[in-house]
Amino acid sequence: MSEVVATMKVMPESVDVDLETLKEEIRSSMPEDAELHKIDEEPIAFGLVALIVMFIIQDAEGGTEPTEEAIGKLPNVGSVEVTNTTRLM
Repeated sequence: MSEVVATMKVMPESVDVDLETLKEEIRSSMPEDAELHKIDEEPIAFGLVALIVMFIIQDAEGGTEPTEEAIGKLPNVGSVEVTNTTRLM
């Protein structure tokens, strides 16, 4: 089975959210079938910064849903959106 690199944008609930703490929570909440590659920061507006999370998963049924759900349930997460998926060769 092939692997897929998925990118998701994680928006914090407010500008007051500690991004370093949120990054650690994301790292610790990744499902077993997802391998975290990196987390970048993307300034949005008025001090709000999104986290861009890249991870590797198997190209299987369900895809990114378990990872989206795990991150979406974290405190201080406003929204989670998958922005890109690319199959690894």
